[in-house]
Amino acid sequence: MIGADVKIEGSIVSEESLLIEGVVNGSITAKQAEIRVGKSGTLTADIAAKIVRIEGIVKGDICGGEKVIIASTGNVLGNIDSPRVSLEDGAKFKGSITMDPDEKTVTDLPVGSKPTVKSHRAGHQADAQAS
Repeated sequence: MIGADVKIEGSIVSEESLLIEGVVNGSITAKQAEIRVGKSGTLTADIAAKIVRIEGIVKGDICGGEKVIIASTGNVLGNIDSPRVSLEDGAKFKGSITMDPDEKTVTDLPVGSKPTVKSHRAGHQADAQAS
């Protein structure tokens, strides 16, 4: 867990699941684990993980190997690339979503690499607040 009073500048690479309640500026990679941004979490970071759950604020691209969930309290400004994406009622999202169930984007990333959303595929443009 990264507590509410913790601020991190740089890259985080983890083999374990993380709950982030603090501030992170940089990138986060957890190829085989879950990254959860708690309600008090504020990230200006790209995220790549097996499962990504956003309950706080994220400005950056998100790459989910299995799924990405934006909770009702979540606010995301960035692109999402994942086989499954869920926006709960009340979630805020501005960016594009690319969903390809046959692709394993996170497991192909080298450790410490910057997660990117592939732009060569046609994605769905979204600028919405779920309701």
